[in-house]
Amino acid sequence: MTDTANNNNAHLNQQPTSNGHLQDKLVKDSIAHSQNISAQVRQSQIPNTVVSETVTKNSSNRTNDFTQVQDLPTGAPQGQQNTMPVNSTSHSTANHTVDSNVDNGNSSSANHASTQTKKTTLFNQRDDINNPHTPDTDGNEETHFGYKTVNKAEKQARVADVFTSVAKKYDIMNDLMSFGIHRLWKRYAISLSGVRTGQHVLDIAGGTGDLAKVFSREVGRNGHVVLSDINAAMLEVGRERLINAGCNNVDFVLANAETLAPFDDESFDLVTISFGLRNVTDKDAALKAMYRVLKPGGRLLILEFSKPVFEPLSKAYDLYSFTALPIMGKLIANDSESYQYLAESIRMHPDQQTLKQMMQQAGFENCDYHNLTAGIVAVHRGFKA
Repeated sequence: MTDTANNNNAHLNQQPTSNGHLQDKLVKDSIAHSQNISAQVRQSQIPNTVVSETVTKNSSNRTNDFTQVQDLPTGAPQGQQNTMPVNSTSHSTANHTVDSNVDNGNSSSANHASTQTKKTTLFNQRDDINNPHTPDTDGNEETHFGYKTVNKAEKQARVADVFTSVAKKYDIMNDLMSFGIHRLWKRYAISLSGVRTGQHVLDIAGGTGDLAKVFSREVGRNGHVVLSDINAAMLEVGRERLINAGCNNVDFVLANAETLAPFDDESFDLVTISFGLRNVTDKDAALKAMYRVLKPGGRLLILEFSKPVFEPLSKAYDLYSFTALPIMGKLIANDSESYQYLAESIRMHPDQQTLKQMMQQAGFENCDYHNLTAGIVAVHRGFKA
């Protein structure tokens, strides 16, 4: 870890603890807010929308729908809105067609089905939102899916299958795979964020909400955090976790990192993406979208696996990644294939200097990076002028 990381070590270990009484109050307030919103929507008779039941810590009837930015009631408290059109149109990609429900493996596309012969297809139609890659736009252009080569139009659905499969065990596996060090990596990234009270933060591919939970506390009641992910299963885990923690200044939005279509230009003071960029089909497009939604003077933070700078460590890391990770995936998550892909996707991700150059090409200035654990992970930082 860099000298900067060492200088920040004392700061990183001073994480304030949550107050139990305050958390109970926030949860009760959240429930009240949700009930008020439900009443407002019923009175307004908004067509083609549904309002979820009140979400509580022990709720057994949790909806799978998330906030759409245009559907947020004006002036409503943030964090508990989860309206979404019921009659979403079907999405078609090069290799599959699905309806508005979860695909249970009965996809009409033989090509897509053939790639899922070893396990049931878990792909959720909503995970293919705003897919910019179709046969019309990209033809037969190919990209990598781990060490495999696939059509660009197909990668998004394949990645969705992986994360739908691992969502419930994601946090446990992260702790096991990194021996808990991933928590230190994230804390160091947060220390570089410069986040302040009252700011607006977008956490892309935020999944289970590790960073968003901290940002929720840091921006305070006058600030706002959006936890976005393209994968509905991951986002559901994050929403449950943060609502149970009393984070009532957070919204949960299904969004494609390549377009960030739900968000207006210059909307956020800080944009972060943690261990998600390597899964994006077109990383250059994603970086440009991040630049677009940042306010002037805002910053981007990318926390991602990178290239070890110490050759003996690199060899040991490869041995661990391609032997231990799939075995742990099989034992803990009953899914060795997904963790094989995750190991391969790390090796296909650009190295530190290449990613820095990509950020500069997207328009970011004063770009730098900080190697953590000898370069196994790196934090990249860039600013919008």
